[in-house]
Amino acid sequence: MTNQNTSAELADLRSRMRHSAAHVLAEVVLDMFPEAQLTIGPPTQDGFYYDFAVDTPFTPEDLKKIERQMRKSIGRNHPFVEREVSRSEAAEIVKDNAFKLEILEGIPEDETVTFCAHGDFEDLCRGGHVESTGQIKAVKLLTSSGAYWRGDENNPMLQRIYGTAWESKDAQQAYIDRVAEAEKRDHRKLGPQLGLFFFDSLAPASPFYLPKGTHVFNSLVNFVKDLYGTYGYQEVMTPQIYNTELWKTSGHYEAYHENMFTMDVDGREFGVKPMNCPPAMMVYKSDLRSYRDLPIRWADFSRLHRYEQSGATHGLTRTRAFTQDDAHIFCTRKQIGSEVKGFIDMLVSAYKVFGFDTVRFALSLRPEKRIGSDELWDEAEEILENLLSEFGIEYERMSGEGAFYGPKIDVFAPDAIGREWQLGTVQLDFNQPDRFGLEYVEEDGSRQRPAMIHRAMLGSIERFLGVWIEHIAGAFPVWIAPVQAVVVPITDRNNDYCHDVAKSLAKSGVRIEVDDSSDRMNAKIRKAQLQKVPYMLVVGDREQETGEISVRLRSGEDLGSMPVASVESRIAEEVADFK
Repeated sequence: MTNQNTSAELADLRSRMRHSAAHVLAEVVLDMFPEAQLTIGPPTQDGFYYDFAVDTPFTPEDLKKIERQMRKSIGRNHPFVEREVSRSEAAEIVKDNAFKLEILEGIPEDETVTFCAHGDFEDLCRGGHVESTGQIKAVKLLTSSGAYWRGDENNPMLQRIYGTAWESKDAQQAYIDRVAEAEKRDHRKLGPQLGLFFFDSLAPASPFYLPKGTHVFNSLVNFVKDLYGTYGYQEVMTPQIYNTELWKTSGHYEAYHENMFTMDVDGREFGVKPMNCPPAMMVYKSDLRSYRDLPIRWADFSRLHRYEQSGATHGLTRTRAFTQDDAHIFCTRKQIGSEVKGFIDMLVSAYKVFGFDTVRFALSLRPEKRIGSDELWDEAEEILENLLSEFGIEYERMSGEGAFYGPKIDVFAPDAIGREWQLGTVQLDFNQPDRFGLEYVEEDGSRQRPAMIHRAMLGSIERFLGVWIEHIAGAFPVWIAPVQAVVVPITDRNNDYCHDVAKSLAKSGVRIEVDDSSDRMNAKIRKAQLQKVPYMLVVGDREQETGEISVRLRSGEDLGSMPVASVESRIAEEVADFK
């Protein structure tokens, strides 16, 4: 058996185990809270949940009692038994539960209706269980929260209980440890703690960047812009608001209308820009293009806005307002290979700067809902597949995951605690240039249709920043740290000298602060460590007399006393090394 097969089988076992655990959870809740109504309870990537219609939210003490009863039920080792029923029989069984009736009505006519039972408990279910409850080797309930039925805020509020289930207690403990580590790294906590950003209900899911966060954000953008200079990109700026006829031409209106912010202007419908590709095509159409002009690489850092349901937003990683390191390449068919290769080379080298040393590639193929002919899709998919093989890149085929206008290569990166994030993407689009009637004049004078490559390296800057903060636990490397050093005077009589040191280092470009508060020295150092400042420069009478500073790192390492010039050189070298 290959490792790949072993991994797939383990993933399947975990999914079936977690689905089964959700049934046990429903059984126990219904036994302990007979007035509860069951709704849905699917497995998730790391566990399961079940939504219940109850009058009173579950308490932490309730969860402890429910978990104890779940373990007792699991210990009885009841087999899971599935049975097919007619729709009329199913309707009779769930007639007193409006949620289950709605689920039943949503089952396609060509699908069978099944129930699954263990012991005296039975639930409407499509199946996918372990053989018996005893195969659920480790289970733990994590938390509970409110959740709208079907994720729609216009529907009733339910109570969701989250849990996790594993094939062994060791596997479960490893997961719990990862969760604890993830909580320490949670960018939603570290962002305000480090003075980077905050959110407010008056602008839902839209970050407010504080000065330090603005510095980091701009540094990420400037990092990308520097690469654009090397790889031959030009930057354009396009409007924020358009008549929705633009999105109807591109196909986005049909695919994304529910995610757009629209408004009535002079009796016509306008929309705030959710993506940059249709405006890029307008820029292309603004002039006659020749084969000599291609490839054209245009980057656009415009602010984008998409409506995300409140229950789906998550800190910086899923916002309503964001910026992408977005670019669009217009090229000939023959140039596609070199353009895709150039982008992948740039992406892989850039990721290493941020500590993402390994990446995984996936080829995302045509979705069911798409625009364009099968012939164009066949050509685009074949080109990307051949390029991946030509470049010697291992990849996974992902059916149905392409953009509605073309196939794409998605790039996934694991973070420091093993979670995988989809960050970069490169997408091949023959369809939108066709819908907009884009042309270039070929060498023989004929008019030809250019190919369009959509590509983003970091993706959403907001999302990348959230992921990166958690990857590095908020400890930004020196080159991008908002504050690179804090000068810590031991006594008030050292304050003036500390400010002189700070001025000297600031002239050389060091981002530096002086903590001349009334706190004791150890408290100042601790505060700087909590702020993840790379360098703490401690100054007392001895340092003031010798003209040196005592250098400590945020890790706690003490480097001893150094001349100011040596500290300046050390920081400058660290900044230069990242390039």
